Amino acid sequence: MERLVADYVVIGSGPAGQKAAIQAAKLGKKVIIVERDTVPGGVSLNSGTIPSKTLREAILDLTGFYQRSYYGQEKPLREISIHDLNYSVDQILEEQRSAILKQFERNKIQLIYGTAQFQDDTHVQVLDQEGRPRCLIQGHFFLIATGSKPRHPIDIPFDQNTILDSSRLLEIDRVPKDLIVLGGGIIGSEYASFFSALGTKVYLADKRERMLAFLDAEIGMHLQKGLTDIGLQFLGNHIPESVEREEKGAHVRFRNGTSLHADALLYALGREANIHDLGIEAVGICVEPKGYIPVNALFQTVKPNIYAAGDVIGQPALASTSMEQGRLAARHAFGERVHHFPTVFPIGIYTIPEISFCGYTEDQLKQLGFRYEVGRAYYHEIARNQISGRDTGLFKLLFHAETLEILGIHIIGRSATEVIHIGQVAMSFNARIDYFVDQVFNYPTYAEGYRIAALNGWNKIKQKM
Repeated sequence: MERLVADYVVIGSGPAGQKAAIQAAKLGKKVIIVERDTVPGGVSLNSGTIPSKTLREAILDLTGFYQRSYYGQEKPLREISIHDLNYSVDQILEEQRSAILKQFERNKIQLIYGTAQFQDDTHVQVLDQEGRPRCLIQGHFFLIATGSKPRHPIDIPFDQNTILDSSRLLEIDRVPKDLIVLGGGIIGSEYASFFSALGTKVYLADKRERMLAFLDAEIGMHLQKGLTDIGLQFLGNHIPESVEREEKGAHVRFRNGTSLHADALLYALGREANIHDLGIEAVGICVEPKGYIPVNALFQTVKPNIYAAGDVIGQPALASTSMEQGRLAARHAFGERVHHFPTVFPIGIYTIPEISFCGYTEDQLKQLGFRYEVGRAYYHEIARNQISGRDTGLFKLLFHAETLEILGIHIIGRSATEVIHIGQVAMSFNARIDYFVDQVFNYPTYAEGYRIAALNGWNKIKQKM
């Protein structure tokens, strides 16, 4: 069996693993990445972030979604086949995989395919797909960046065509006529909106009263209205009791006595850390009750030379946050200057319409006892929106009623995930609401929504003075 030595051993080639490995390589370290899949990129590239967002973009483009309002149409302008959608996704995946491999090559990072298992705190053994030992790697520092996978309860009869998780949904060979989505979290809500835009009749069921319950309540209301407008039916306070596969689809019974039948079903009720077969018990690393690896603020496990980052450590479990966690972990391992992970960062949700936010919600400010004011800019006030398709949307700025400091930014509508960064940067410098009042924005743009919302909030304050 081949024996290798490295300064830094990264287990997993998703966002956290990629950025950690590249950072370590930039510091002149010998880096090896172990990837259990047969292609690089992890879940984010191969079955998560990139394919789902590519699918979304293809649906919006091919169905003429943003042009429908001009013609008063609720359904797609033309019929879309699964082949049309898969072609777009496959093209992007190949380009991204190629780009990752080139990055590894440029930075002299060795990529080994196989399953890594800890032997002790300085050695991992790599097994091939048949479970045979391939090599033994001795490392000084390690990063566990193995990501997460959809939760699979034993009583759910998953298959390849009818009862699906979010990974298998990307592999179906048809556009279902109707679809049941169990779970109103980010993944469930995104896919539910995608297929609604395609013309599929979608039923989204969740145990809570509203989908994406962590959103600012006003934003959540706008989302549900927007999805209802494209045909999605949301069923709140619905807890599934049983899921069955039938000859012509899937059947769900709920605890409240109701039931649903559809062509296909997406089970999107949670994810779990990818820690199976890692052998972390051999080095004394235990998982927390929810199954994630506990780490300190510097992403160290109980073993100081073994770090963990990304989905495997739990929330926020975003590709963007995972990248920075991995980079910081690598810098700390080799004694470089680091900062604590940012407290202000954006969350992007790629539903249709899309949502992005950072900072506090109204409910949180009320619970904390803040005196705050709200500035709003509706998309119908923004010229760019009228030019681009007359979409529903809202800029919502929350700020302190006395100091005027911006406390939260919530945007729903087209380009929300792009323009949120303007507000994010302003918040990181503790900007006041009048900062946006005094700035000039390109016209016509979505970004000028900041100034419209700021003026709306500023005028409310001026009236009370």
